[in-house]
Amino acid sequence: MSDPTCLPFAFPSVWGKKLTAAFDGGRLTSDGGVLLLAQAARRLGIAEKLAAVIPDRRDPSRVLHPLPEILLARILAIACGYEDADDLDHLRADPAFKLACGRLPDSGADLMSQPTVSRLENTPGLRDLIRLGRVLVDLYCASYAVPPAAVTLDIDDTCDVVHGQQQLSLFNAHHAERCFLPIHVYDTATSRPVAMILRPGKTPSGREVRGHLRRLVRAIRRHWPNTAITIRGDGHYGRPEAMDWCEDNGVTYVFGLTGTKALAAKVEDTADPIRVARAIDDKDAVRGFAETTHAAKSWRQQRRVAARIEATRLGLDIRYVVTNITTGTPEWLYADLYCARGQAENLIKLHKTQLASDRTSCRNPAANQMRLVLHTAAYWLMLTVRDAIPKTHRLARAEFATIRLRLLKLGARIRETAARVRLAFAAACPEADLLRHLATAFAPAPA
Repeated sequence: MSDPTCLPFAFPSVWGKKLTAAFDGGRLTSDGGVLLLAQAARRLGIAEKLAAVIPDRRDPSRVLHPLPEILLARILAIACGYEDADDLDHLRADPAFKLACGRLPDSGADLMSQPTVSRLENTPGLRDLIRLGRVLVDLYCASYAVPPAAVTLDIDDTCDVVHGQQQLSLFNAHHAERCFLPIHVYDTATSRPVAMILRPGKTPSGREVRGHLRRLVRAIRRHWPNTAITIRGDGHYGRPEAMDWCEDNGVTYVFGLTGTKALAAKVEDTADPIRVARAIDDKDAVRGFAETTHAAKSWRQQRRVAARIEATRLGLDIRYVVTNITTGTPEWLYADLYCARGQAENLIKLHKTQLASDRTSCRNPAANQMRLVLHTAAYWLMLTVRDAIPKTHRLARAEFATIRLRLLKLGARIRETAARVRLAFAAACPEADLLRHLATAFAPAPA
């Protein structure tokens, strides 16, 4: 582990004593908490499940690194903040990562290097990626002990800026960037990811949205045939094709809806008193709700529309949602049900910025979709660790970056002897009690 070619360096002296440093500490790691992630990965079986649907065309007699091990090492590295495959060139000898992947820190062989990981990312074809997507849905469904009575799934896309000529990248005028617009689907109530789909940098058509929803709902219903499913999304998912399919297949939906003069006229009887009340009382804002039925020219039937009407000093602002839900007040539909989709944007930020899932820099779109799968697997590990934290603890609702800093980025000295491997964490570790609790919670049940 020591690098004798690196020259020592110095820091300012302290109390007249010279302060020098060098990278010669031996079997030390800066990611001692990665073993928690490894325990979470074993509990989920995530690497083995992903590897089971990827074809391995290597000569078995020459294989040094099994597919589950390659996947596990890459997923653990992403969760620890090493989003580039190049980082495995250094981490392959890290004692904590070797232990996490089931190899001894001293006597065990080193892990794989970057070329092996890159070949894996470029291995899956289209059919393999479809199967990998189903594995993610299976993981989501398996995360419930029993099938829930109902779930609400949020669908949204995010701008993934590219910095080259990657296939599928397009210039998007709204974002003023050349980008992808991958679709993210979450169960927002539990923060669990359901599906991640790489797609071109353009707004999805109604036919495309319908296709994604059809495949997703069918995959979920293989596990939960009796669970009520609600799809929630903003305006460009409320396409006629998507709404027609939901209505034909027993799926409820609530989508944002772009305002028109015809819609404004239908809620004018409610909007005018709100506007007058704000002016008479000279208030900053007055809010109200209304509902009506509406049928755009491209719709096959009348549909329920709820409107949030807000009068401010800047004028009247009206927002609409369309739904096939027949119960509930318009205020509940908009303020409680639809606006809750804002949490999905926070989950996208966790996925995109704190786990660097926008590192889709491969030229081949299949490899970039594979990366989305790997980053989603890292999301599952971080979420599993966070869910195991006691609800009364200050980290129980922390962001992934905070959990990484407090629980994963822990310095440790690792010693391997004939009978055991010992990890020595810092005596001043602030989260020592929590780390001990999580290690015990993730421990496998005795045989």
